[in-house]
Amino acid sequence: MLHAVSFALLDSINALLIGVVVALGVMLPRGKYKTVTPLLIAGDWFGVFVLAVLSMFIFDSLRQYVNAFLDSPLLGILLIILGLAGIVMSWRSRPGESNALVDKILKPLQTPTPLTFLTGFILGLAQSVTSGPFFAGLLHLVAGGFNAWVRYGGLVIYASLALSLPILVAIFIGFVRTNPQSPAGQLFARAQENKDQVSKIGGYLVGIVLVVMGVLNL
Repeated sequence: MLHAVSFALLDSINALLIGVVVALGVMLPRGKYKTVTPLLIAGDWFGVFVLAVLSMFIFDSLRQYVNAFLDSPLLGILLIILGLAGIVMSWRSRPGESNALVDKILKPLQTPTPLTFLTGFILGLAQSVTSGPFFAGLLHLVAGGFNAWVRYGGLVIYASLALSLPILVAIFIGFVRTNPQSPAGQLFARAQENKDQVSKIGGYLVGIVLVVMGVLNL
């Protein structure tokens, strides 16, 4: 269970969703931010949850292979490769690359509509389906010997943990909007001025943690 929680928390370092939330905090009036952002995150959570349920169903049917996979060094090797790839991608990223994608995503997020929820849902699916930590945590949950109620019921918590950092960022920005001169507000302003560097640091952090966890799984 601890492994599943660790990977879910690692999966929460979602630079794209956090970037969109930050952009909404800067762009939208306070009233719209309070309605658009929760709807976006709710859609993202639902996307993560749906993929987690589908993945759990598939992994359950392959339980013997899941156990053999986790008992082998393959997971550790895969995590190390993913971590190193993430570090290289962060190192090679150029300023403004992620901003263009964020700008495209922001277009349907000017007002709270069903499209806002759908955008979040698609973001949740896209982020999770390309996330090694997301699937690694589910594999450990399958191999943990828990009954079906715990495994599938626990996916509600799993999806929430996978969205924990973006949710905290959204709450932090809401606080900053009402207290711009506070230390938190000044910290946010500095992060905004150096968002490319902040994004790179996040990428490096995820990569390093994946490498460490991979080594521990060998």
